[in-house]
Amino acid sequence: MAAGAANGILAGIKVLDMTQVIAGPSATSLLAEMGAEVIKVELGPTGDRYRFFIQARNRGTAFVRLNRGKKSLCMNFRHPEAARIVREMLPKFDVLVENFAPGVMARMGLDYESVRQINPRIIMCSISAFGQSGPLSNQPGYDYLGAAYAGVLDVLGGEPDGSPTLPGVAIGDYLTGMTALAAIGCALFHRAQTGIGQYVEASLLDSYFYTQDQAVVRQALYGGKFIPKRLGRHDRALCPQGLFKGEKHWLCILVPMDKMWRQLCTAMNKPELARHPDFATNAVRVRNRERVIKLVQDWLDATPEEEALRLLQQNRVPVAPVLNTSEAVAHPHLRERGTVRKAKDPVLGEVDVPGFPIRFSAAAEPLDAPAPLLGQHNAEVLREFLGYSDQQIAQLRQAGVLLERPVDEPKTQPKPKPA
Repeated sequence: MAAGAANGILAGIKVLDMTQVIAGPSATSLLAEMGAEVIKVELGPTGDRYRFFIQARNRGTAFVRLNRGKKSLCMNFRHPEAARIVREMLPKFDVLVENFAPGVMARMGLDYESVRQINPRIIMCSISAFGQSGPLSNQPGYDYLGAAYAGVLDVLGGEPDGSPTLPGVAIGDYLTGMTALAAIGCALFHRAQTGIGQYVEASLLDSYFYTQDQAVVRQALYGGKFIPKRLGRHDRALCPQGLFKGEKHWLCILVPMDKMWRQLCTAMNKPELARHPDFATNAVRVRNRERVIKLVQDWLDATPEEEALRLLQQNRVPVAPVLNTSEAVAHPHLRERGTVRKAKDPVLGEVDVPGFPIRFSAAAEPLDAPAPLLGQHNAEVLREFLGYSDQQIAQLRQAGVLLERPVDEPKTQPKPKPA
């Protein structure tokens, strides 16, 4: 059991993790955080290719945060023994998670129909870019492509009259990981009630499209003629609502209600604007949008940022400085809540990592085990789950079925392939 998770919400649940890169490993990382025992099955010779993405000291920095507390079993799947070993392990596991391209698991004899014949109680989860069915299902896919097909990338960032822009974080990958976690958790609950396992799936495209909060309904009402536009720095439906230039940071100021406009006017020491006929309601402020934006910006230009933030917060105006990553990591609120926390790694030493994003009243201590080296737990896993002897393990090593490497440095840098 992973250190620090023995009394977790999912203690006793065993997971075979056949995922790589971000979306799949993020789902199984959350399972590990909740106490599940996660065996990461890696395809040799290099294993999860995220081991080699943006490295520090031959250690993938994203890999370190996504695979903490897991055990690595690395095998050469060109050898038939590798898939046979996985099939032999299936009866001992509750959950199987994979994020290969549709069809890959079937070619290994590990599609759901084959898996359920071996273990009818297992929950199998497939994670993909576009889903397991449909015209796009066999296309190579990544986060940004899911956002593009979902109509999200078109409105996610950029000025209305400019091009879309790419987000600087993997929103869809982590959203899909959370979606997969929800599916797996609900399927485990269903199994507890009925004894029946099942197949679930999550995709980047479906997860991204689910974030469409009003445009889908509106385009239907207007016969497909309603097309939302990128917001740029300021909302067009609410005013003032957007990004303003502060002394040191951009400031995100939101005024979704007329009450908050009055509070903003008080903060700016301009109470007379609160009921001015040109500004009293959101409808008239939207019509006078440029004037309103200039009023707020002029005040910020004349006010030190710390004082502006103090006045806005004192008057209950929703506001936040746009922090960079280093500033966010150092923020006392994020530190106190464990939103960012320290973790130890055998190669990198002590590093900051994002904390577990869910809070339980009956929770275990935070996960306190590092990401594994490639094939680090080969012998341990085969002994624990299959009862293999040292001689059997040695034979598998000699035959080239088991692979391991003390540092994450491939002989040749693997080329990126779609998950």
